[in-house]
Amino acid sequence: MTYDSLRSSHTSPQQDPRRQSAVVIGGGLAGITAALELADAGVRVTLLEGRPRLGGLAFSFQRGDLTVDNGQHVYLRCCTGYRWFLDRVRGAELAPLQDRLDVPVLDVGDPRGPRLGRLRRTALPVPLHLAASLATYPHLSLAERASVGRAALALKGLDPADPKLDDIDFAGWLARHGQSQRTIEALWDLVGVATLNATAPHASLGLAAKVFKTGLLSEPGAADIGWAHVPLGDLHDTLARKALDEAGVRTELRTKADSVSRTDEGRWAVEVEGERIEADAVVLAVPQREAHGLLPEGALDEPDLLLEIGVAPILNVHVIYDRKVLRQPFFAALGTPVQWVFDRTEASGLTGGGQYLAVSQSDAGDEIDAPVARLRERYLPELERLLPAARGAGVRDFFVTRERTATFAPAPGVGRLRPGPRTRAPGLCLAGAWTDTGWPATMEGAVRSGLGAAGAALSALGRPYEIPPLEAA
Repeated sequence: MTYDSLRSSHTSPQQDPRRQSAVVIGGGLAGITAALELADAGVRVTLLEGRPRLGGLAFSFQRGDLTVDNGQHVYLRCCTGYRWFLDRVRGAELAPLQDRLDVPVLDVGDPRGPRLGRLRRTALPVPLHLAASLATYPHLSLAERASVGRAALALKGLDPADPKLDDIDFAGWLARHGQSQRTIEALWDLVGVATLNATAPHASLGLAAKVFKTGLLSEPGAADIGWAHVPLGDLHDTLARKALDEAGVRTELRTKADSVSRTDEGRWAVEVEGERIEADAVVLAVPQREAHGLLPEGALDEPDLLLEIGVAPILNVHVIYDRKVLRQPFFAALGTPVQWVFDRTEASGLTGGGQYLAVSQSDAGDEIDAPVARLRERYLPELERLLPAARGAGVRDFFVTRERTATFAPAPGVGRLRPGPRTRAPGLCLAGAWTDTGWPATMEGAVRSGLGAAGAALSALGRPYEIPPLEAA
């Protein structure tokens, strides 16, 4: 499904006898998506972003001659919302997917010595597509591999939307279905920490079921991995801004909304420094605490529930070597503090024969505030354990990026705290990966929230709207 094939379902501005207006507050993926959908439907849109760039928490910055992503972001083939977004901003070719899922997993904690395994799929139907990979996965015993299949079948029978699952922790459910601590560490958390930003004991079964059912148990290719081969800013800022301009959206950067209120005429007023913007609808596409501060009284029955949604950090360690030390585009690690390592050499613009590795550390609460010197002392030796070629290689640069509020915490019970896109105030809608999308805090969830908010806003404006058929994308 392409963006061009969806355009015909929208009303163009020229066909609209009265240009209704909307303000979208927040220029992350959720806000960009909402703004584009509203504009495509013929609404006059103003997008406000307090930062000097778009992209939210998936952005790039300059460090000398390098273009650095604040963190490594990936998506899966099943992430049809984010794929739609890439197509909409004409950036799909810059963030390609693997032909088939293939994840090298290196265990340096094995007493027999470092061992390399792979999680990869075949073209066989689900669940046989992973059977051969699991049968030879060296990081689990024969009995543990057999237990994985039984747990996967039980997981496949769950409904992620069942509210009862939200109160159950994933680790407890896995243990009750025969999963050893080693199996959780070497398989379930290997995937879960990267997608949920939490280990199994701290993750809602409902969200975990969504991840594993959709990614591994829906279609053979659902978990094929994609990532940007250019800086994220090229996609989420440069191309997104171009798409917004072409759609007629007024985009204001370095512009923070101070308040949102109802006018005497029943419209909305957004106050920014030096300007009052009136509109027929408003989308709050900002983090939950900021949304709580902007919500007018009565917009939600229990607005303070937003403050109960926890946050989880992500730490990224960036190492520039003077030579090539990794031949794979990425790998996952066991038996070490290192979680996932990605080669960002080409995307960053690094030249001169060196290599740029980004170490992505989810659920990083224990280290998010650690000094750079301490992180250097810890991670450089670990990378040498994992990559023999790094031993003796010169380190040109070592730095870290920290996102202390990278995602909402997917803890058991979080589902009851996440509001949908509609509020009790007509025309005021919510967007953000923290809203009730059914997904964890991912780029996919952010895009889907933006589509949902645009649909809710258009409905409040009395405009027909159908969310793009993402499941068929």
